[in-house]
Amino acid sequence: MSSNALPRRRLPSLGALVAAPYTVRALTAIVRNPLEALPPEIYREPMVASRMAGTPRIYLADPVLIHEALVKNADALDKGEEVRRALGPALGKGLLTADGAHWKWQRQSVAHAFRHEKLLALQPAMIAAAKDTGQRWRAQGTTTVDIGHEMMRTTFDIIVETMMTGGAGIDVGRVEQGITDYLKPSGWTFALSILGAPDWIPYPGRRKASAAVAFLRSSLHAIIADRRQGADQRQDLVAMLLAAADPETGRTMTDEEIVDNLMTFITAGHETTALGLAWTFHLLALHPAIETRVLKEIATVTGGQAVAAEHVAKLAFTRQVFSEAMRLYPPAPIITRTAIRDFVLREHSIAAGTIIYVPIHAVHHHTALWDNPEAFDPDRFAPEASTARHRYAYMPFGAGPRVCIGNAFAVMEAVAMLAVLLSAFKVSAASASPPQPIMKVTLRPKQSLVMRVEDRHGSSSCIPRARRLVREE
Repeated sequence: MSSNALPRRRLPSLGALVAAPYTVRALTAIVRNPLEALPPEIYREPMVASRMAGTPRIYLADPVLIHEALVKNADALDKGEEVRRALGPALGKGLLTADGAHWKWQRQSVAHAFRHEKLLALQPAMIAAAKDTGQRWRAQGTTTVDIGHEMMRTTFDIIVETMMTGGAGIDVGRVEQGITDYLKPSGWTFALSILGAPDWIPYPGRRKASAAVAFLRSSLHAIIADRRQGADQRQDLVAMLLAAADPETGRTMTDEEIVDNLMTFITAGHETTALGLAWTFHLLALHPAIETRVLKEIATVTGGQAVAAEHVAKLAFTRQVFSEAMRLYPPAPIITRTAIRDFVLREHSIAAGTIIYVPIHAVHHHTALWDNPEAFDPDRFAPEASTARHRYAYMPFGAGPRVCIGNAFAVMEAVAMLAVLLSAFKVSAASASPPQPIMKVTLRPKQSLVMRVEDRHGSSSCIPRARRLVREE
């Protein structure tokens, strides 16, 4: 592992960094896969700047510069029009898309749900959901699965049980497909926003995306209506949102604002964790020696008994494995901000209107920050290695004041699910072809991540009629 920051050579002036305007080829790359539109230099340089559609754009990979931008100058940045245009139709002005005082009071309203003692109380539900998945695989005679779909279903079950009890009537399959339909054309929304095109311009997948948003939001409105009419005293995320009040004005959230936040937690709270888990299973299938270390740790911690809540915090190496998977495949691969006023970033003057990108995928694969960055090495996250690393060299949950509020929930959930499923099933690759990561807001495999599942306590080949559960995008 290298030192805390990139080499402290003097950076060239911002003017010297500005490259030629982006071409149609770059916009085509954004539509196809925004990762391909990142300047290749950002995987080895501390900072790259360019201009696209007349707007200056700065890419930051140096952890020191990232800290200076996202933390020290947080009040000079907001989410920007490009993010709002891509995510606003689904997420409205929830935590992920709101800015300023509106963001602050919403975050304060839900912070209590993510306190450590609250999360500890949710562990049994996480373990139960993972066990239900295993039981479903056995009952269905499953030998191959789309592991991404299976993890989406399981993490959604956990969200429903822990954050919005009473929402169990939601059609899980339609929710998952709806999120996919909404995110699939996101490259088009980014490209059109960069060009400043009007909102009404049609693009491939727009109609299906709009229908998906309508279904998702109407499903959540039904839950809110049901809870407003009920007299129960459930203390979950929905209850907190219903009771939330702005400390300055005293106003409470409208149904629309509550739906905004529930949509945020569904997408950010189950989509990203599910993807992190899917990539983890993929990597373990390719590295049996690391899988063996995980299994040994689980057996040692549990004493050969069923995984229980008190075991999760003790599974340190399992947590390292998940952390390393999120380094290689960060579920949210790019942070975007827009400067709302002029500010200084080290020796550079940043003008209002400048778009700032923190390409987390590039930071996590940066040749000056990580030794052999393409290798899968969970020991990077051993305690002694982690303390030597700059805080902003690893950001799977973002950075600064807007770091993901559910990061501890996600890691706890992932470790619990890995412990339950790995101890019961051997998951191996069904194809020799490596999956290509593609950014559709989140980092998904381009094709379904199909894996073979074998019960460690009995041969799946004994199952007379195995069903294949594979979903194509």
